[in-house]
Amino acid sequence: SRPRPALVTSALPTLTTTSLPSVIISDTSGLILLTKIGRLELLRHLFSRCFITPVVAAEYGLALPEWVEVHSPVGRLPDEVVLRSVHAGEYSALVLALETPDSLLLLDDAPARHVAQQLHLPHTGTLGLLVLAKSRGLLAQVRPVLAELRAAGMW
Repeated sequence: SRPRPALVTSALPTLTTTSLPSVIISDTSGLILLTKIGRLELLRHLFSRCFITPVVAAEYGLALPEWVEVHSPVGRLPDEVVLRSVHAGEYSALVLALETPDSLLLLDDAPARHVAQQLHLPHTGTLGLLVLAKSRGLLAQVRPVLAELRAAGMW
């Protein structure tokens, strides 16, 4: 059996009780999972702006809602960061987060989350985003949505 992703990241406990960053930066898996369960709009309702990179847009492969902004990062990750097996979309999202103040990264893969921790970038996964949405009154319960994620192939 595959290991389950962490439900709550180090950033999430403070996010549920304080103001949110104004920007969410998503990698591809977050967009795909939220789209599969019909909950992509949560990003728009929780954050002022939603950024993705051109690489993420290409990996996503579907038409984007008008409120999703595509931004090209200009830099790269520091050489001392251990990259493990970070995919191209995750890499570009990590770089964009380094370049975007007041942002939160939406990452589900463990290696990318590890790099985000190394870089001290606030991040959460799709599950953490659902907990956040519940805490902000956008979801009545998380458990039924978890069942939807399972059915959509998250685990």
